[in-house]
Amino acid sequence: MFSHFTPRHIPALFVATAMTFGGMWPLLDARAAMLEFGMPPRVAEAPAARPVFVVGNARTTVLGALVFIFYARGRLDAVDTILAVTGAYAGLVDSWVVWREGKSKNALFRLVSSWAVSAIGLVGFTAGR
Repeated sequence: MFSHFTPRHIPALFVATAMTFGGMWPLLDARAAMLEFGMPPRVAEAPAARPVFVVGNARTTVLGALVFIFYARGRLDAVDTILAVTGAYAGLVDSWVVWREGKSKNALFRLVSSWAVSAIGLVGFTAGR
């Protein structure tokens, strides 16, 4: 898996790790995961919100696993594509939702960091373009 590793792969592998394992956190403690995500306590403590958050984050885990799979196969172009699209769209939606819930600092951090991930993908950083 790491036979083609270079330091420029570190951001993609970091993001893949965060997505894969971070997406599993709600299975163990949905309330804590929602609070860390930036949701206010009134949302994190709502029993109806927990299964929705768990299901949504299952998709995050899948995306992280796909990054690892494509990386292992040497498909660095696919890794960059996943980073570009996920960082741009999911980052925008995540930030918008958190902002609307009154957590502007969390929303701004999410937007800046996710768009940085998207930029890495858009320029083909992992693939070395």
